[in-house]
Amino acid sequence: MSNVSETALNNIETELQSETSDLANDPSLLQAVKGKIERLEGRKMRFSAKIQIPYSLEQVWQVLTDYEAFPEFMSNLVQIQRLEHPTGNIRLDQILKKKFMGLQFKAHMIMDIEENFPHEIREYLVEGDFQSFLGSWRLDPCLLGEKTGVNLSYELLVIPKRIFPIALVEYVLSQDMPKTILAVKDRLEKLFGASC
Repeated sequence: MSNVSETALNNIETELQSETSDLANDPSLLQAVKGKIERLEGRKMRFSAKIQIPYSLEQVWQVLTDYEAFPEFMSNLVQIQRLEHPTGNIRLDQILKKKFMGLQFKAHMIMDIEENFPHEIREYLVEGDFQSFLGSWRLDPCLLGEKTGVNLSYELLVIPKRIFPIALVEYVLSQDMPKTILAVKDRLEKLFGASC
C-alpha cells in the first residue's frame, strides 16, 4: 500500500458509498458485474468489468456512442464536449469529479475515440490529469436463454500522475468500474424498456 492509511481508505469508502445511486448499491446488480484489478509494473494498473445484458449490439452501441449524454447517467462525468479533431475523428474534452472525505477530486482529460462498429470503442488520452489513460469497450453477441444479448466489457489501463496516491486511484476506479457498466445497463432500460 502507499502513503494512504487504512483509516483514510475506510473513510473514503464510507463517503463513496453514501454518494452512489440505488442502482449501483443493489448487491444483486453488483454481483452480476465481473470485475478485476491488476497492479502492473510501476504505477500502471489495469481494471476490467463485464456484464451480460439483454439488448442488441445496435442498442448498446447507440448508448456508448452518445458521448454528450454520458453526464446524464454516469455520475462521475460532469462534462463532455466534442472538440475539433485534426483528422476529422472524434475528440472529447471530459471532466470527471468525485467527492470523498469532504474533498472534491477533479480530473480533466482530452481523449481521442476510435470506433470499430459494432464491436469496439477505444479511448486514448491526448492530454490531461493522468500520465496514461487507455480505455476499451467491447461488445460481443451472446445467447441469454432464448434471446440474444451482449457481453459488454470495459477495460482500462491507467498510470496516475505522482500527485495522486496510487492506493486512492486504485480504490476509486475499482469502485467506479462496476457502477459505470451498470449505468450503461440502466440507460438501456430507460431508453428501450426492461428486457426479460
